[in-house]
Amino acid sequence: MTKALDLTAPVDTLAMEFTREFDAPVDALYRAHAEPELVKEWLGPHGLEMDISEWNFTDHGGYRYSHSNEHGTFHFNGTFHTVRAGEFIAQTFEFEGAPDMVNIEFLWFEDLGGGRSRLRGRSICPNIEARDALLASGMEGGMTQGYEKLDALLARG
Repeated sequence: MTKALDLTAPVDTLAMEFTREFDAPVDALYRAHAEPELVKEWLGPHGLEMDISEWNFTDHGGYRYSHSNEHGTFHFNGTFHTVRAGEFIAQTFEFEGAPDMVNIEFLWFEDLGGGRSRLRGRSICPNIEARDALLASGMEGGMTQGYEKLDALLARG
């Protein structure tokens, strides 16, 4: 059974860490992070429309996308530093509304056996204020909603 998102921000660090388990094989979970047409189906909270203008999912490739709703359009970009199929992604992440606040993100994909997998992540912010602003922005709720959409996508196969 899928487990709830576990998001923590260890005291006196610039990091946010999370884990989430999925009722899907690790290859399917990884593919949902790698293929832009799948990413569009789940990334972000409910009620946002996603447009991907760049997606070069390779070592040293880049990405840019936007989320939009009745409140406006919000742009994000970054670089995929390392992508290792079914195992690991290291990337940068920047909300263009807060320029120069670039996070370094790490994602580990773990096979739990029996068609189940775990995603572990760590995001390192440039300073404590940036980390706390992300946490206060409703990020945890947005991640939870996005992973609920990912559950539905993975269940469809």
